[in-house]
Amino acid sequence: QVQLVESGGGLVQAGGSLRLSCAASGRTFSSYRMGWFRQAPGKEREFVATISWSGDITYYADSVKGRFTISRDNAKNTVYLQMNSLKPEDTAVYYCGAASRGSIFYPRSYDYWGQGTQVTVAS
Repeated sequence: QVQLVESGGGLVQAGGSLRLSCAASGRTFSSYRMGWFRQAPGKEREFVATISWSGDITYYADSVKGRFTISRDNAKNTVYLQMNSLKPEDTAVYYCGAASRGSIFYPRSYDYWGQGTQVTVAS
């Protein structure tokens, strides 16, 4: 089993920044592709960013490219999402996921999820 716990969410004004953390325990953290997704009320879970085991390869949704940065620290079993220039449309519950198979751009490929952390961006 893998347990993931997100933290760092909160309420910010448009243009502000937040740094989310996802702490992993259980199976070897470095064995998984890690990703961030978000889900707004009434919406499906949406891909935000993903990172390879090495941390050298990252992908971002077009909606966050240039504003968000994903990173991971395998020694600390932690993945991060730095969010800058936040917009009201970024408001959602943000989830960290761990994938071992399938396309990392789709929620169905992820084996484990955290409980989510709320990010609210006020205009």
